[in-house]
Amino acid sequence: MTEWLGLGLLGFGMFFVVVAAVGLFRLPDVFCRSHALGKAFTLGINSMLVGLWLKLGGGGFGLKVLLVVFFMFLTIPVSTHLLTRLAWRQQQRRRARKP
Repeated sequence: MTEWLGLGLLGFGMFFVVVAAVGLFRLPDVFCRSHALGKAFTLGINSMLVGLWLKLGGGGFGLKVLLVVFFMFLTIPVSTHLLTRLAWRQQQRRRARKP
């Protein structure tokens, strides 16, 4: 049962990573692109990691996977937020310079 669940999570994660990659190339501006990467990639990579953990049978590997999942949930949304904030500030500066 855990092997099937692990394979399902791997497939689910791969789908969302592909959706994030397509969103990166198809969406019109930096704000939409960062949203696609922040949401879909976080869900996809963490689902793949949990699926890998289930596929390998847990054990001592589980603590490492849980730490990686925790840090992914912590860093990916924060980094996309900071990049989007930087893009917003650059856009505001360019508008202020124009006569």
